[in-house]
Amino acid sequence: MNILMVLTSHDQLGNTGKETGFWLEELAAPYYVLKDAGATITLASPHGGQPPIDPKSDLPENQTDSTRRFRTDTSAQAELATTKKLDSVSAAEYDAVFYPGGHGPMWDMPDNAASIALIEDFIKADKPVAAVCHAPVALVNVRGKDGDYLIKGKRVTGFTDTEEEAVGLTGVVPFLLEDRLRERGGIFSKGPDWSAHVEVDGKLITGQNPASSRAGAEALLKLLQK
Repeated sequence: MNILMVLTSHDQLGNTGKETGFWLEELAAPYYVLKDAGATITLASPHGGQPPIDPKSDLPENQTDSTRRFRTDTSAQAELATTKKLDSVSAAEYDAVFYPGGHGPMWDMPDNAASIALIEDFIKADKPVAAVCHAPVALVNVRGKDGDYLIKGKRVTGFTDTEEEAVGLTGVVPFLLEDRLRERGGIFSKGPDWSAHVEVDGKLITGQNPASSRAGAEALLKLLQK
């Protein structure tokens, strides 16, 4: 199994002067779910090299067994420091793609031509596409085989309006993810705030929040092992 994981390169939280990036748990938990099952993982990001970690995701209260393991894993750290440039990777080389979230993707994924083309290639090849938390934003401008929005009529989830409100960033993000997924025709569902919730519709897997990252990766693994 060859899995591509796509991280954000965006490090500024709107005009707040604060830093953002990807959420560490949303990389670390899926990374080990897949790695421990024997997968070969390749990390990519729009700019290549070291992607920005959301500093909040590195705080003691947000640490998990997976993040602690990742932080002390020298080979994982080396992979993270040298991510491939997104426009240099091809869907043909991988069995699936997984997008970890964090607030960064809200800025550099919706209109990213390389990302859109990549996801469309995975879809055309009938290979799984997974995204958790804010990362389903990478799907909002992707077209399906019929030329319509990929998520139209599909069951999806992602970081909810109420969760965005709870972290006080409703007025900071370019738009609300839940709203945009609904606008694109997605059949949006959610669990209670901060609880694990994953939707699987065919080969499309979406997770609601950081707590859903492990379950999202487990759902992807199940699809790949069929």
